[in-house]
Amino acid sequence: MDSDQETMKNLSDSDQGKSEDLFKSNYYEDYKSLPELDTYDISDASTEKPMTYSEMCRMEREVNEKLNLEEKESSEQKYLEIDHSLVSLFKKFLLSFEKNKYVNLIKKFCMENEESLYVNYLDLESFDDLFIKSLLSKPEDTLFILDKGLELAVKDFFPNYFKIKPKVHVRILNLPVLESIRGLRNLHLNTLVKVNGIVTRVSNILPQINVVKFVCTKCNGTFGPYVVDKPDFKPNSCFECNSKGPFMINSQETLYKDFQKITIQEVPGSVLPGNLPRNKEIICYYDLIDKTKPGDEIEVVGIYKNNFCLSLNNKNGFPVFSTAIEANSILNKQSEFSTLKINEDDIKLIQKYSKKENIKQIIINSIAPSIFGHLDIKKAVALALFSGERKIFKDKVVRGDINVLLLGDPGTAKSQFLRYIQGIMHKSILTTGKGASSVGLTASVQRDPVTKEWALEGGALVLADGGICMIDEFDKMNENDRVSIHEAMEQQTVSISKAGIITSLNARCGIIAAANPIRGKYNTSLNFHQNVNLTDPIISRFDILCVVKDVIDVEMDTKMGKFVLENHTNQQTEYKEKKKKEEEKEMMPQDLLKKYLVYARNNIHPQIKEIDLQKISHFYTEIRKESLNSSGIPITVRNIESIIRMSESFAKMRLSNTVSQQDIDDAIQIALGSFINAQKFSVTKQLRKKFSKYLLRNQEEEIIYFILNDLLNEKIKCSGNSNIFVDKNDFEKIARSQGCKITKMFYNSKKFGELFEMSGSKIKRIN
Repeated sequence: MDSDQETMKNLSDSDQGKSEDLFKSNYYEDYKSLPELDTYDISDASTEKPMTYSEMCRMEREVNEKLNLEEKESSEQKYLEIDHSLVSLFKKFLLSFEKNKYVNLIKKFCMENEESLYVNYLDLESFDDLFIKSLLSKPEDTLFILDKGLELAVKDFFPNYFKIKPKVHVRILNLPVLESIRGLRNLHLNTLVKVNGIVTRVSNILPQINVVKFVCTKCNGTFGPYVVDKPDFKPNSCFECNSKGPFMINSQETLYKDFQKITIQEVPGSVLPGNLPRNKEIICYYDLIDKTKPGDEIEVVGIYKNNFCLSLNNKNGFPVFSTAIEANSILNKQSEFSTLKINEDDIKLIQKYSKKENIKQIIINSIAPSIFGHLDIKKAVALALFSGERKIFKDKVVRGDINVLLLGDPGTAKSQFLRYIQGIMHKSILTTGKGASSVGLTASVQRDPVTKEWALEGGALVLADGGICMIDEFDKMNENDRVSIHEAMEQQTVSISKAGIITSLNARCGIIAAANPIRGKYNTSLNFHQNVNLTDPIISRFDILCVVKDVIDVEMDTKMGKFVLENHTNQQTEYKEKKKKEEEKEMMPQDLLKKYLVYARNNIHPQIKEIDLQKISHFYTEIRKESLNSSGIPITVRNIESIIRMSESFAKMRLSNTVSQQDIDDAIQIALGSFINAQKFSVTKQLRKKFSKYLLRNQEEEIIYFILNDLLNEKIKCSGNSNIFVDKNDFEKIARSQGCKITKMFYNSKKFGELFEMSGSKIKRIN
């Protein structure tokens, strides 16, 4: 037993001898005094009082607010950090594309203190398709990145420019696909789209919150800022007192941006019959504000967005979103035919037609080919379609559009002519006198249902700006409503002074009105005033008065009966085929006529010579003197301007930039015809005889050419030789016997030089 205890003791001693000494022999060194380490450095100690708990909480909130702001700066900032290379690529595009094309544009828009650079979509596509992929997938993010790239490019040339303009923007033009307003669907949401339409309403300019700070009404604590990216943005609670509100906006520290909403409507010419034009709201920011006004036709490139609408939700009973287009660029179309494309082949064909000698008659025959006869109305409609030239002086503006009044018996196709014009004219508005009020024709001020602000909405004349407005049943209008269009017919503006809005809108359109006589049928024993319920001020504003009478004529009635029956039957008789071939030679296809109108109105700007003005002045003196003796329509200075407008319209039909003597003669003939047709039947014959030198001028020229050709044909027939001459004195003697007077102007005319050759007193036909 003792031996075992001794053995265990020996083992214990041996294990203890082999164990690790944790403190070792110098463990006392760990407790050694080190003064340089055992004292605190008080050189940087703060003398301020320690922060209280509330101050520490406020400090923490400020840090959180900064972090929150960075998170709420929307996805554009994150996208910029991820694809910073796209910013550099766009800057490279601006500085190197096509011989400094955009460098010059940047310098120009900076010199003019602008904030938008317009970039062609096709240029971006040709430089690098990465831009196109980004615009298609994330248009809002990409546009933000392009703006950043433009900022860098501007800083290279003008480092201090952003002291003048804090922001610059890239505007995309010429997007290849044009969407219709009624064709926008959910597939287009959050994508870049291009639409066109007519501006119908423009709201006031309102400040929209961009970055906001709030004030708690309970503790007066200020918290924020927040980037407002949603219209219904509200904070959850106050950071000071944790209350749920109410909160007030700190207007002094809140940042705003300008906001305007416009409404566009489908172009009337693009809407199928029986369909109502659709509307779409356009949201405008920054320099896009006040770029348009009611009546303008615009092309909008923007992002198609949706927004939750509480009123629609309550109405439908399920979540419904309202849609709008946030505009990136707005292009104001100056041309009324801007959507109609004309290629080089069309231009060659148009110019080929214009060289025809009887091009004016071909155009007149092509107007409403489904309506038989009524050449005077067709001529008036053709003049209104081509119109004259608008002249702008320092102190006044002279209209170029031609106004036409069609007055006649029922069943004389007046309304059919208006429907035809609506189809062939790109920008045209058709309304009726009974269903149109003064504000419906001019403009109105209505309260916006969302903002509750007064907004300006254009009427028919404003929406037809740059085109033609047609008013059927013009005599059925209320007199007060008719007075409201006096300004629009002559000054071509609509003045508004309602609800604190004082402005003037453009109504640069021709007016074609149709009316019926007071007693149902036009009474030729009465003058024009006694047949229609219109006042002198409104009548004097019409350039052409067409009186349509339903006269019984056996020959004409037979032809009209055949024409109507052929339109209602499919029988291809020999007579119809022959007639159709004859008409095709003297008519222009309707598609080509539309393009002819486009080309003439956009490219031809005729001018009149001073010598020709003397002739118009002499005619005005004669007809004004005669109007004082008659009881017809009054002749005023406006009739001189009407003749000039019609002369310019005839020149446009020939695609000529110079008004010829023949154009003036044709215009005088129409003006004189309007004056004579408005007289009593008993006075008509006397006036025609007195002014026969103006009315029969064209007929006289045709008779002279007929006499000359007849003389040559007779001599050729007798001699059998085509190279034969006619004596000038013999020719003039025969012409005088027929009541025709030949002047030097006849021999110097272009037509005579193309058909005949003159050597001394001998006249020979050119083979």
